[in-house]
Amino acid sequence: MTTTLLTEDQQALVETTLDFAQDHLAPRALDWDRDKHFPVDVLRKAAGLGLGGVYVREEYGGSGLSRADGVLVFESLASGCPSIAGYLSIHNMVAWMIDRYGADTQRERWLPRLCAMEDLASYCLTEPGAGSDAAALTTRAVRDGDEYVLTGVKQFISGAGASQVYVVMARTGGTGADGVSAFIVDKDDPGLTFGPNERKMGWNAQPTRQVVLDGVRLPADRLLGREGEGFRIAMNGLNGGRLGIAACSLGGARSALDRSLAHLADREAFGTRLLDAQALRFRLADMATELAAARALVQQAAQALDRGDPQAPYLCAMAKRFATDTGYSVADRALQLHGGYGYLSEYGIEKIVRDLRVHQILEGTNEIMRVIVARGLTEALG
Repeated sequence: MTTTLLTEDQQALVETTLDFAQDHLAPRALDWDRDKHFPVDVLRKAAGLGLGGVYVREEYGGSGLSRADGVLVFESLASGCPSIAGYLSIHNMVAWMIDRYGADTQRERWLPRLCAMEDLASYCLTEPGAGSDAAALTTRAVRDGDEYVLTGVKQFISGAGASQVYVVMARTGGTGADGVSAFIVDKDDPGLTFGPNERKMGWNAQPTRQVVLDGVRLPADRLLGREGEGFRIAMNGLNGGRLGIAACSLGGARSALDRSLAHLADREAFGTRLLDAQALRFRLADMATELAAARALVQQAAQALDRGDPQAPYLCAMAKRFATDTGYSVADRALQLHGGYGYLSEYGIEKIVRDLRVHQILEGTNEIMRVIVARGLTEALG
């Protein structure tokens, strides 16, 4: 990562997070992937560095960092393990949503434990029949006196079963986005259960399950924000979440590029180092250039989100699409540069490829990112 344009505080943040990734994530990432192990103990060590509440205000135990700082954090973490970095991005998205939209009593109750990662968090929007068309969700929340009763199923939920806190989008009104509200659900609430851990291509170091709400009865003070605001809350959370996943793609791809440099420097063919072959050097140059361009776009979008720029959602979608496509492409080319060794699990390249592939799907598919970007372009025409 180029650090010449970073402040001293940002350089220190990158160095600290990189050290954590290399000391605590990278050495065990392959084992976690193989064993499908979710290292909660390591997540709590990350919280000791302030990574459990990256964007949360300090008064509630957070680090109070900007989005421009956050993308540096998640890129650095992903250099050690994209799967764990990806989960941390989601956890932080949920913590930010509670900090941004919650009442004081909700912040006081939930945020200190989330920031310490004594409690983990999951984001529940997608359903079996409502993926990209999230406004069509059918999970319902029916008001019953001083309570809400939630019924429905959420699909592809990262951290499900291990997380204690779930921000759930449910329909309190009519069809469409205006009928959606957001709720804070606790793992111990009666009627909340989980499907089996999904068998996945990548991201095996974190669980992915259905979240099943069978008449989950919540006190009315679990409503996050106001009735009908849930879809807006969900989308605003995703603006930051998309930047986190984009940054994770950069970190994973950067690790793949670094490994490729070392591999080509170490290997010989036809009496010369592979690194001295011009064709291969050009490939490396292209990979580095594309990552630098993607990083600049992610940073631009993060700065726009920090200053409340109306174009921020458009830029976040653009950055997510470009960075996740670029990250996967760079990792795939890194595998090719390793030849047969890249296909072996022990070298770690194929894991990066598998992990980064899902980044083009989650937090809004890249096809939906194109819809958002195109809408921004056409709306400017009036």
